Amino acid sequence: MEYLANITKPSKEEQKVAMESYNALAEVLESLHKDNPEIEIEETREKIRIPLNALKLLAKILKVTGQGKPISILPIATEMTTQAAADLLGCSRPHLVKLLEEGEIEYTKIGKHRRVKFEDLMAYKKRMKAKQQELLIKIMNADEESGLYDT
Repeated sequence: MEYLANITKPSKEEQKVAMESYNALAEVLESLHKDNPEIEIEETREKIRIPLNALKLLAKILKVTGQGKPISILPIATEMTTQAAADLLGCSRPHLVKLLEEGEIEYTKIGKHRRVKFEDLMAYKKRMKAKQQELLIKIMNADEESGLYDT
């Protein structure tokens, strides 16, 4: 996945600055009441308006960066190749193609090439996670009923 290939872990300095910035921004966000507040870039004295939701997203990015975790942002409607989609799901490309052909994940076909929307992959992952959790609960209940947890 080319957009994941260049992601690196933030340096210690970046983590420190990000956490300091997050703390300051989180405090300011609590007092903002406009949908598009104006901020000033200190270095250039330029003032720009930014949607409040974008500032909240920036705060989340700063928090994660401050924790030393790499981050990537993708537009929800991003279309991916089958290889990139398989990499994201952690499966082989042939297995992903099988899921596509079985209708488990929506896709579009451009010529001979399949394209998968990021949002459709995330919906599939969410369904699978819920299914796994349901199965684990069934297994735990069966174990309890059979007395495996008795002391």
